[in-house]
Amino acid sequence: MVILFELALTFYFAATIVGIVELFRGNRATTRIMLALAAIGFILHTATIVLSALSGHIPVTNMHEASSFFSWCIVLLFFYVEYRYRIGLLGSFIMPVVFILMLSSSILPREITPVSPILRSYWLGIHTALAFLGDAAFAMAAGIGVMYLVQEHFVKTKQLGNLFQRLPSLQILDEVSYKLITLGFPLLTLAIITGALWAESAWGSYWRWNPKEVWSLITWLIYALVLHVRLTAGWRGKKAAILSILGFSVVLFTFFGVNLLRGYW
Repeated sequence: MVILFELALTFYFAATIVGIVELFRGNRATTRIMLALAAIGFILHTATIVLSALSGHIPVTNMHEASSFFSWCIVLLFFYVEYRYRIGLLGSFIMPVVFILMLSSSILPREITPVSPILRSYWLGIHTALAFLGDAAFAMAAGIGVMYLVQEHFVKTKQLGNLFQRLPSLQILDEVSYKLITLGFPLLTLAIITGALWAESAWGSYWRWNPKEVWSLITWLIYALVLHVRLTAGWRGKKAAILSILGFSVVLFTFFGVNLLRGYW
């Protein structure tokens, strides 16, 4: 599994490099190469998760595994969005995020800590899958939000060059970002609910106000605000793109920052 993980990391790195090149000198050939490299990395990555699951271990019990699984969920949604919407240059904005998460996973401690007996429950797999898929949808929305800001800059400055021609229209980017948030929000909602049920079965309390729970609630409130202002105040376009990027920054803090600070304290 270690070898498969390192190979997946290598192919993701290669896909990231090709994706960056694609921004400046891209064409259909580089797009196909980037997708092929990402697909091979994803297959290898999937194999590590499947082998771990078959061994009876859910690969989300430490930060190394969680970061790896988070990146896997992002790549899964990336291929779905690419298949569904054919957004040009999407990989150039998403694969660097995937590679950074995988690189972080590779340097984080890999020691497997047995799950406490009190936490061994079917809720573990359900809760974590919902949470990571929801966060992956927010990551995709943030990446598309960055694409929106880049494309809007080209429109405003009238720099209608090659990169502008290859980026999707502002309307398409705005609509896809919104659809991803509407996917991620109910997944996050269900993750919080199943997490509360898991906590109740383990500790007899639905909510204990620990830092992870508090920041998960803050994340939920931010994306609830994103959807609310879009539906009621008509916040679309640039404002929605900025909110999606800010929302994902909170997701990253909840994922990395809370755990690191908790360990420091």
